[in-house]
Amino acid sequence: MSVENLEILKQIKSLNVNEIGQLVKQIEATFNVDISTPKFLQIDKRDEDETQPQIQTEFDVLLVSVPAEKKIALLKVIRTVTGLGLKEAKDFVESLPQVVQAGLNQEAAVIIKQQLEETGAVVSLT
Repeated sequence: MSVENLEILKQIKSLNVNEIGQLVKQIEATFNVDISTPKFLQIDKRDEDETQPQIQTEFDVLLVSVPAEKKIALLKVIRTVTGLGLKEAKDFVESLPQVVQAGLNQEAAVIIKQQLEETGAVVSLT
């Protein structure tokens, strides 16, 4: 990842959830995109051999949001999964959305997702 991208990510991490939501809306308006609806690819049958869909083997666990009353329970799970200290876990949870774990196999990603969802968190696998 380029230095510019890392700097942008660092700035985004400093935003709160409301500011991130506003940023997403501005990006959608600026680039005329809508990230809320999935886009489907059309595959040209002539290139069928070359465009076989790739099976995803690595997953990232993305923590999207958590209800305020469930933060303490979520902190315990985050600390267990990531090995972060209490302050780091608290900062992590307060700067959502965040990738909890990256590059996991499907089974491990699903287990972590379930642990987080048991606390009331909204989680997605990417």
